[in-house]
Amino acid sequence: MSELSHRRRMLVLAICCMSLLIVSLDNTVLNVALPALQRDLHATTAGLQWTIDAYTLVLAALLMLAGSTADRIGRKRVFMTGLVVFTLGSGLCSLAPGQEWLVVFRMVQAVGGSMLNPVAMSIITNTFTDPRERARAIGVWGAVVGLSMAAGPLVGGVLVDSVGWRSIFWLNLPVGLAALLLTLRFVPESRAPRARRPDPLGQVMVIVLFGSLTYAIIEAPTAGAGTVLPFAALALAALGGLLWYEPRRAEPLIDLRFFRSAPFSGATVIAVSAFASLGGFLFLSTLYLQNVRGLSALEAGLWMLPMAVPTFLCAPLSGRLVGNRGPRLPLLVAGVALTVSATLFAAFGAETSDATLVLGYVLFGVGFGFVNAPITNTAVSGMPRTQAGVAAAVASTSRQLGQTLGVAVVGALLAAGVGTSTYKEAFVAAARPGWWVLVGCGLTVLLVGALTTGSWGRRTATRTADRLHSPDPQETPAAQP
Repeated sequence: MSELSHRRRMLVLAICCMSLLIVSLDNTVLNVALPALQRDLHATTAGLQWTIDAYTLVLAALLMLAGSTADRIGRKRVFMTGLVVFTLGSGLCSLAPGQEWLVVFRMVQAVGGSMLNPVAMSIITNTFTDPRERARAIGVWGAVVGLSMAAGPLVGGVLVDSVGWRSIFWLNLPVGLAALLLTLRFVPESRAPRARRPDPLGQVMVIVLFGSLTYAIIEAPTAGAGTVLPFAALALAALGGLLWYEPRRAEPLIDLRFFRSAPFSGATVIAVSAFASLGGFLFLSTLYLQNVRGLSALEAGLWMLPMAVPTFLCAPLSGRLVGNRGPRLPLLVAGVALTVSATLFAAFGAETSDATLVLGYVLFGVGFGFVNAPITNTAVSGMPRTQAGVAAAVASTSRQLGQTLGVAVVGALLAAGVGTSTYKEAFVAAARPGWWVLVGCGLTVLLVGALTTGSWGRRTATRTADRLHSPDPQETPAAQP
């Protein structure tokens, strides 16, 4: 790939960040709209969970396929296809006549979204080849997540209060179209020099694993054991099948040798834990602020700014720290902040006081702001550029799976705790088990981050990289301007 000018690299980064913005903004805006959507479509708690998880579930199931396909047939081509499908899905969501159709159209959105973030990260990885410059670019990438978290609740609140919840999906239409035209003009094509064969059986097992596990968790509070247990068994069988089948393929959907690197495995676990925290945190906070405190969507968005602003400010700082000092310090800061934030809600009822509520939100924003850059950088650093799409897709899959499980588990605990009691009176007590789950997620980030970023972890990463790297050090992705 011929070296692009600094200005061109920055433009490519900006275009890739546009795709991240519409995907991230869509999630944060939708969370603020949940109570309005619940009233308009008469949705249950499980229905709200499926509105979020139908998207993240499909996204998680298809991300690795999208990453490997992009490496094989061209990253620009797959990226543009994703923009078209995501934008079309957004338009369909705005027209959904009922909750079931909204869930279906969210799945269409997710098919497009699966082709955006991991492929965009792969484009960035191949555009920014200098490790420090790449870490800073990833810091900017993380800041866009913070921007979406800051702008999403406010923009969503204004739209929901003034126009209605359907208008939140209109946001994606102009941004998606602009990103599509800019990609066509300015983003260079790149692909792996040797095409990897598809792995349809592995892909089917991934879909079965994620889908059956999520269904079992969400439906557990209302469905009987006879309904839930078969899906749990199916998830376990799919996991066993993946572990047996994938190492026996010459070109698997995901090369399990990646996980011999402790930092890579750690980044995967941290991504699941951190984004489970995010999914559960947004779900509980949105329902509490609007359904218990009785705030409007805009007022709830303003209350969530103490969480969103630190995320926006800390993400680029985390990227610079990763580039200059490595991922250890950002992960330790993130783990401590996420754990303390969740503990305030779980043990001290932070919702009941404005001061502790704001403090809990600020700490969560700091923790989430610091965690994203080290996840992404660790996932792609040391991996062959020929498999950059797959490596980035594993990190993105872990994020989406984490968010799916966070909403599923926390929502299931909330539904079981509320039961037949009055919603407002029962909410704080019913939410407490969910907050304790988030405490565990924060501790996982802290402990796994400390364990996998030391000298032992670096040694395992070096050994893994030696096994994975191409024997030809000059091998680079094919590209055309």
